Amino acid sequence: MTEYATLAGGCFWCTEAVFKDVIGVESVESGYIGGHVPNPTYKQVCGGDTGHAEAIRVGFDPEQVSYADLLDIFFATHDPTQLNRQGNDVGTQYRSAIFPETVMQEEQANQAIARAQEGASGKIVTTIEPFSDWYPAEGYHQDYWDGEGQRNPYCLAVIPPKLQKLRKSFAARSKAVTA
Repeated sequence: MTEYATLAGGCFWCTEAVFKDVIGVESVESGYIGGHVPNPTYKQVCGGDTGHAEAIRVGFDPEQVSYADLLDIFFATHDPTQLNRQGNDVGTQYRSAIFPETVMQEEQANQAIARAQEGASGKIVTTIEPFSDWYPAEGYHQDYWDGEGQRNPYCLAVIPPKLQKLRKSFAARSKAVTA
């Protein structure tokens, strides 16, 4: 049975590309969560006034990859010590956050933060926020790296290093490495 992990680690194009390469991940949808405006648009979220984070909703097979493993990959492939930013993306919409759907996921999120803190060079600022309404991003944001992203200079600068980190640090979990 498919389970879901909802994670915000900056630009959703970048996190989507990483998690699409993880064995056991069945789907990755880019979208918005954690805000107060119903059915927000990309333009509204980018304005920073809706309270939403750019996030991904990862559908995964827990018999192939655990929620805890997904969280470890999440922490390793973005900078959880930057408050309300990832690189050049600045604002609360780019915050590092986990949106657990169950008490068990919340417990595992706290444990993952503690694990990540052990090896971090700064304080982990990732928040654990209540799961709330999920709004899928507009169609052109879905599978972005597989299409337009490979021609986007920002994506070309940011995504390949994230994929390299995944493939080096989590080789047994990468579809590209085990293929």
